[in-house]
Amino acid sequence: MAKKNRTSLSMEIINKAMEYGASLAGIANIQDLKKSPSHTTYDMIPAIHTVGTEKGEGEEQNEVTWPDKAGSAVVIAVEHPAEKPDLDWWVKGLKGGTRGNAMLISVFSKLAQWLETHKQIRCIRIPYHIEKGGVYMKDSAVLGGLGCIGKNNMLISRRFGPRIRLRVMLMDVDLPSTGQSDFDPCKDCKEYCKKVCPRNVFDKKIYSEKNFKHNKMPGRDGDYDRIACNIQMENNIADIKSAEDKKENRSAYEIKYCRQCELICPAGRKGEKK
Repeated sequence: MAKKNRTSLSMEIINKAMEYGASLAGIANIQDLKKSPSHTTYDMIPAIHTVGTEKGEGEEQNEVTWPDKAGSAVVIAVEHPAEKPDLDWWVKGLKGGTRGNAMLISVFSKLAQWLETHKQIRCIRIPYHIEKGGVYMKDSAVLGGLGCIGKNNMLISRRFGPRIRLRVMLMDVDLPSTGQSDFDPCKDCKEYCKKVCPRNVFDKKIYSEKNFKHNKMPGRDGDYDRIACNIQMENNIADIKSAEDKKENRSAYEIKYCRQCELICPAGRKGEKK
């Protein structure tokens, strides 16, 4: 496929994803993704069981599996505004776990049907977890032009800041990455995220340039403690409040994870200065 046609197809896919409900969308080429910071350094990070990781018998936690036919990835985001915290609450029995994930799954369900029916492009649905066959979504989003990795170790978009949720789907077509953005709100920021963290996860340099193949490290400077952050998330799980859903006559619960470093970030807020 000619470069012009591939670029045109990429934009058509992005526009269709937006039409189906995505707040942002982009394309990441698989070869670019394989060379991205997280994918080239994942085996250097100690394997620990944290919230969001799963490990079954015979599975390696830090192993990334690449489908043979995958040529590119479409990455989408939905906005998660502060006034809608329930989009990120984990609810028992809900498809996708959260309402935000349910929205992302719905977008991809419609997009996959369109791609396979009208473009004869095979879509490869992948799970959230790396160890279950997923890919690093933040790296995908950076390559797709959705934003940059902030000092809070989150994907920060120009329009919504870090208040977004991501999802990735692979395709069996070789499309170019839609490009990294030059947007960087952290450069001269007062680092509110580091000051508000209840676990002080940014206080100590955990990763160094010497041990990494990239100078782009977790927290950008290597000062991001995954274990301390996970302790906070585990505490959030312990604080689950059970409730009875009378309409469906089943037990329901909501896990409300900490979002302090995300919510305090001024990026993406109109009229606010860093």
